[in-house]
Amino acid sequence: MCRHLAYLGPPIPLSSLLFEPAHSLAHQSWAPADMRGGGTINADGFGVGWYARGGPVRYRRATPLWSDTTLPGLAPVTSAGAILAAVRSATVGMPVTEQAAAPFAEGPWLFSHNGKVTGWPGSMAEPAAALPPVDLLTLDAPTDAALLWALVRHRLRHGAGLREAIAGTIAEVAAAAPGSRLNLLLTDGETVVASTYGHALSVRKRAGSVLISSEPLDDDPSWQPVADRTLVVATAADLHQSPLGEA
Repeated sequence: MCRHLAYLGPPIPLSSLLFEPAHSLAHQSWAPADMRGGGTINADGFGVGWYARGGPVRYRRATPLWSDTTLPGLAPVTSAGAILAAVRSATVGMPVTEQAAAPFAEGPWLFSHNGKVTGWPGSMAEPAAALPPVDLLTLDAPTDAALLWALVRHRLRHGAGLREAIAGTIAEVAAAAPGSRLNLLLTDGETVVASTYGHALSVRKRAGSVLISSEPLDDDPSWQPVADRTLVVATAADLHQSPLGEA
């Protein structure tokens, strides 16, 4: 399975999440602590998105994060107050391309998926059929994560809030593909919505900032695990958790 994180708060260098902590996202790419559901490393691409003037900016590659020679120099000198990043462990049979790496993006939104849709692709035929044909013809990649993004994005385009878009998509996909792992992250740069559905997630809340991550980045005692099947809605100032289905 993949690993992802999201941060909101005062601007910090990308390196303070990606490289500097003892269990940074780069460390999780080759030495993850919890790979339930299959896989041993997260070597099938990575991406980081951050919010600059005018909206989100992305840096994505199809190669392992540890092998990239550009980002280690870019990350210490690039700061942002809203960041979403992920490293990928591709499901067998799915392509390893830059376009398949999170974060997926449109307008103000960044999105990531940690998990797997069971029975892919047949299980998703009915949910996919409800999307506009042009959305299916222009998927970022022929992967479960890209289709999940299309389902979330379709709800957002039709006026759903971030929380409703994530909760509604999880309910639809869980009904169509029982046993799926659906840890999702979605942000517009001001709010982050995260789900736990079959995989781990931890939150570190401090005054004025929040960091949500598949695995804690360090041994700071303020990290708190999030219970399975929970929806987390966070801003830099506030944090709310509720059971999925009651959000």
